[in-house]
Amino acid sequence: MARYIDPTRESFATFREMQREGPVHMLNLLKFRERAAYDDGTECSGAEAYRAYARESAPIFQRLGGRQVWIGRPELMLIGPQDKLWDLAFIAEYPGVDAFVSMLRDAAYRKAVRHRQAAVAESRLIRMEPGNPGGAFGEIAD
Repeated sequence: MARYIDPTRESFATFREMQREGPVHMLNLLKFRERAAYDDGTECSGAEAYRAYARESAPIFQRLGGRQVWIGRPELMLIGPQDKLWDLAFIAEYPGVDAFVSMLRDAAYRKAVRHRQAAVAESRLIRMEPGNPGGAFGEIAD
């Protein structure tokens, strides 16, 4: 079973090729390990390890112009596989593709990401183009 923790080379290359003006929203869906899996044997929960990742990566994210647009804890999978309940869902906004790439290449970020890798059992990271709500439910204004 694939665990989907980090982007593949191919998906990252596609992400970089999709240049356009304006911000990029990244929908994050996260399932934490019960116990974090650190190479050095550090003991903590997956949620605690993810908090360490957030704490250490936040200054880089903010310096590059990122902001958190929305965050929540999923409660019920109303439509979809019942075995896919996420622990955390949020949308992060980056000013553009280059800001996201710069974050991933930042030395301090590369150090902090070990916490994310130890914390996460499975994840999804979905790039989205922000839109303006239209007048009707589910409608995007042009």
